Amino acid sequence: MRHSHALEGKTRTFSVPLYHLSRQQWLKPPLGVVFSFFERPENLAEITPPELGFELLTPSPVPMHLGALIDYRIRLSGIPVRWTTYIAAYDPPYSFVDVQLRGPYSFWYHAHRFEPMNGGTLVIDDVLYLLPFGHMGRLLHRLWVKRQLRYIFDYRQRRLAALFNFTP
Repeated sequence: MRHSHALEGKTRTFSVPLYHLSRQQWLKPPLGVVFSFFERPENLAEITPPELGFELLTPSPVPMHLGALIDYRIRLSGIPVRWTTYIAAYDPPYSFVDVQLRGPYSFWYHAHRFEPMNGGTLVIDDVLYLLPFGHMGRLLHRLWVKRQLRYIFDYRQRRLAALFNFTP
């Protein structure tokens, strides 16, 4: 993304990197079962690394629908951070999109898609995000944020496999 600013008759152009994280995972249960799990914000604590101290602040049960607002608290390096998401799209049982209205990112767009596949469900996550702080944000991304997000989504995939792909 490029921006131009006029400064005393001169134009200065700078780039703001839009980062992308994409993951796919096949789960054994059918589409309806998997979607039902994901559309309940109460289940996020199950698939979030414990050291993030995930806490749902919106009173339960949280009704999921287009326009829903959901408040959380997480801990980043021990610092509590409030996070508010807005459900910008909701198409059960195939997809929903959450957008951060308040939180640690300048921009956060997380598309969750679900497709029936081989008797189970393919879960697809696409996250687009921007960091604040300009050049410092880029450095922070390179040194910590990129690795932290990969860790969170790796943990999530392991937990989902343990919850859904077990053999009774």
